[in-house]
Amino acid sequence: MKLYTKSGDDGTTGLFSGARVSKDHPRIESYGTIDEFNATLGLCASACQLENRLHKRLVDIFALLQSRMFDIGADLATPEGAKNESKIQRITTVHIEEVEKWIDEIDGVNTPLTAFVMPGGTELAARLHLARTICRRAEREMIHLSHSEPVGFPLIVYVNRVSDFLFAAARLANKDAGVGDVLWIPSASRK
Repeated sequence: MKLYTKSGDDGTTGLFSGARVSKDHPRIESYGTIDEFNATLGLCASACQLENRLHKRLVDIFALLQSRMFDIGADLATPEGAKNESKIQRITTVHIEEVEKWIDEIDGVNTPLTAFVMPGGTELAARLHLARTICRRAEREMIHLSHSEPVGFPLIVYVNRVSDFLFAAARLANKDAGVGDVLWIPSASRK
């Protein structure tokens, strides 16, 4: 089987249901951003040093999240009630609860927030913040899609929780390396 099919040369792509839509359709934008987010999770994992216990735990979570992002891509590529819907895994509250446990595990080690935190510090923390912003964009695109087509509410909540997890993980990556949070100092405070 060849990598290229030429079927998308006209600016359309196929959904898992078999329907074809424009490549700039909100559904495609949504799962395209999930794909981009998935790639940044791989970038985060590549910055982890496996001899570090925290990094090893993060790599394990990233692997689970990356698999889940493929589930989400399939979910978004399969409108509710569409052909082949029975072949995909929809996100449920069970998945949300799993991420909430990760947040509690990771953020439970962090010091309480006292100010807004800016992206930065260690390379791993910066990569996690980049992943978080892409995850937030995916959430916004799914909400945009939900204004015109059904999108599972648990799916949107799940992506929101994943971005919270990444924020907590970025803070912990800095703390683990002995680097403090990079705090926002408002311009008015600098005068």
